[in-house]
Amino acid sequence: MKPELLAPAGNFSKLKTAINFGADAVYVGGKDFSLRSFADNFSRDELKSAISFAHSLGKKIYVTVNIFAKNADMPLLEDYFKFLQESGADAAIISDSGVVYAAKKAAPKLCLHISTQANLTNKYAVKFWREQGAQRAILARELSIAEISEIHSFVPDIELEAFVHGAMCISYSGRCLLSNYLAGRESNRGECVQACRWNYQIRKSDEKSDSGWMDIEEDDRGTYILNSKDLNMSAHLTDLQKAGVCSFKIEGRMKSEYYLATVINAYRRCIDGGFTKEVERELLTAFHRDYTTAYALGGNDKTVNYTDSQAKGDCDFIGVVTGSEAGFATVEMRGRFKVGDSLEVLSPTENFGKSFTVTKAFLKSGEEVADCKLVQENYKINCPYSLKSGDILRRRK
Repeated sequence: MKPELLAPAGNFSKLKTAINFGADAVYVGGKDFSLRSFADNFSRDELKSAISFAHSLGKKIYVTVNIFAKNADMPLLEDYFKFLQESGADAAIISDSGVVYAAKKAAPKLCLHISTQANLTNKYAVKFWREQGAQRAILARELSIAEISEIHSFVPDIELEAFVHGAMCISYSGRCLLSNYLAGRESNRGECVQACRWNYQIRKSDEKSDSGWMDIEEDDRGTYILNSKDLNMSAHLTDLQKAGVCSFKIEGRMKSEYYLATVINAYRRCIDGGFTKEVERELLTAFHRDYTTAYALGGNDKTVNYTDSQAKGDCDFIGVVTGSEAGFATVEMRGRFKVGDSLEVLSPTENFGKSFTVTKAFLKSGEEVADCKLVQENYKINCPYSLKSGDILRRRK
């Protein structure tokens, strides 16, 4: 059986993108109790619609309820779990033992997935949660493939989920107080400002002298001493599956639709057809930091990205296809393009990777233009392929 491809979605539009490009399941957050407070997230009505939409296509929806809860949260949480059970959510993702207790009390039929925030780094912790009724354990990023295999052998009757791609946290299993300390925003309540991504310098100062700011490295940029590289396990999916992982998880509820489409499409093709140079190249097109396999292959002291906070991808996001007719496609513009530009198709279909040159472009009014510069304007452009709604156009740099 093929492993599940699990993708993030910060809003309904991203959820549709994730499913369109090949996700088997999507994890989302409600307006409360989620560790991504700055994502759009889903209201209760939107969650109902998302669950119904996903189920109509044979897909699953997991809802994050992974804050570290306080006493005042508990009555509200019980009501929320009742709602999730009644709405048909496929599982709740939980990190806090008290929240697990509240879920079991309020919604005994709701499946429970134990979050990576619960520090699942050993087989006894996983066994404990299985005995508490958890269906799935979302493993800590600090584990190696060999350790995952040992956990699976010890607790074979629990599903194992592992992150395979996306941003990494410099802190142990994401449990961090740096955001609280520097910005007053509590990361373990969903308000992290990602202070680990900032550029740091040091200053020597006392009552007698002040030597000013000093670079930690011998350049004029300071250094990103806490900035982790991005995870990329695309070349090791077979090994993870053999170790017992049944769900491959992509990070990124705050990421763009273009990022999600690119990464999900690459991993879908990797799962279905194996790791290829095409997959490797594709994962360079979206914005990313330097890649790492973290600790999957054993000890690793090369996980910090010292030079910058974000690398540019190899492509510009041009637009989303909203319709197609003979010889033309309608595109909602996301990046400026002009007649004469060569555009490439990002699609889950056979049109993936095909290119064409823009020779004609029209506004909704029918006026022909040479420069498509109005953001979110629907431009009608020539296209030799029969594109699907939701396909994406991009331009290589």
